[in-house]
Amino acid sequence: MKRKYIYVGILAAGIATTGVIVSCNKELDTANQNKPTNNTYFSSASEIEASTNAIYSAWKGFNLVAREWFFLHDLRSDDVASGGPQLEAPRRQILLGVTDPSNPVMNSVWNSLYVVINRANTVLDYAPRATDNAAVVNRCVAEAKFLRGWAYYELASQWGSVPIYTKTAASPTDVQPKSPQAAVFAQAVKDLQDAAAVLPGKSATALGRATKGAAYAMLGRTLLQTGDYAGAKAALLNIPTSGADGYALTDRYLDNFEEETEFNKESILEVIFVDKGNNNFNWGSGTGDGSTAELTTIRNQEYNPVAWRNLIPSDRVLNEYENTLTGAAKNDPRYGYSIYQSGDTYNKGQSVLTDGDQGGESSKLRGNTVKASWRKFMIIYKESKDAAGFHPGGNNQRIIRYAEVLLMLAECELETGNLSNAVSYLNQVRSRASVAMPSYPTAQYPVTTKTDVIKALLHEKSAELAGEEIRNIDILRWRKKGYFTTEPLSWYTPAKEFLPIPQSELDNNPKLQ
Repeated sequence: MKRKYIYVGILAAGIATTGVIVSCNKELDTANQNKPTNNTYFSSASEIEASTNAIYSAWKGFNLVAREWFFLHDLRSDDVASGGPQLEAPRRQILLGVTDPSNPVMNSVWNSLYVVINRANTVLDYAPRATDNAAVVNRCVAEAKFLRGWAYYELASQWGSVPIYTKTAASPTDVQPKSPQAAVFAQAVKDLQDAAAVLPGKSATALGRATKGAAYAMLGRTLLQTGDYAGAKAALLNIPTSGADGYALTDRYLDNFEEETEFNKESILEVIFVDKGNNNFNWGSGTGDGSTAELTTIRNQEYNPVAWRNLIPSDRVLNEYENTLTGAAKNDPRYGYSIYQSGDTYNKGQSVLTDGDQGGESSKLRGNTVKASWRKFMIIYKESKDAAGFHPGGNNQRIIRYAEVLLMLAECELETGNLSNAVSYLNQVRSRASVAMPSYPTAQYPVTTKTDVIKALLHEKSAELAGEEIRNIDILRWRKKGYFTTEPLSWYTPAKEFLPIPQSELDNNPKLQ
């Protein structure tokens, strides 16, 4: 049985569904210890830690990583296509690039990101009260800053200019106007820098908590998105690669997506989930509230080739892998590690996937019609069709892994004029034991000029990280840098570059009018 270490704490402040979060007006019985107020709570390190755990819980809820977070990222990328008419209308709207301010998927993510921010602000506001264990309090403050910084990275990347809150909002008059995207990124950078300075290295007894490595990796992501390549490189090089705290590529690529190999040496940040059995998903925990932290993820059911199959790999992704199914001497094995295709085995090799199993749309691979579905994070590798078809899983979501760090470093070297260093990082990813692709340069990917290396970078990041909720943010950055020879999103216009602020937020915040 795998270990789970992040538990839901007491909710640190009133929950709201918009960017401004205010406590309810209902008077609490201060004599009832089961109903603590802000005046009586937050007086000990254990209470600060419980409140910090509530921030993690919001990230784990189905409004974020358990469901809507991965949908929003994927639907705004060219990694996915609709699996068929079963894809719900609000999700199809995002996929087609016609997201409106009332879209419930987008609203869920926006609202819960601000729940994360409010809970983090609550911890930061009240942590000075707790003086009984400075080490625990300091760690919790750093974790709160990390989790808030991650939220601001998401908001700045996907919405652009949004309100910034660094204190808990006590009344509706505390609403804030939009800040420029640069200011939102700057807040994320500050939070992540502060967190990295305090957070500990990874620990076998605190799995799922933010670490120094995770803070530097998220900081690198954020600085990369702002165009600060030198700063991103410096942050990423602070991630340890040796000793007990060190990160490295796993020999086996699939270790990054299977339940038995969670928290391996490549994993820098994971969100923990627990298997509750068939048809048992925490639909009532959009922001992770409740008396137990045992939350599951619906991802296995949403993308599963023998279940809902709502999103499938796009034709672009299928055709990205080198020489796949052409009879060439060297095919990229990451195709089979990332994607199921009819004829593949699953259920520990006891079952064969058929076209009939995969209901819905077909795909085009090298001009051939195929049925293909996502394999990453699916659990049918060890289960039968009947067992896995409607089975929300306990497979942890890997948010950042070391392969991405290497590819971000490659981009930093590329943009700072060190092409040979960039190619070296790309080749480290290709040389993983279970991948063992030929080193660049290859006939298909010469790496003589910057344009050549850009092409290799775009290819390598797709082959390595397809379907991992990274591509949509990369597109925003690479479009501005002129990396694409053709626009990757058919629906794109400058007016659609960022998501719209939700209508409920516009209605409730007069400073956004």
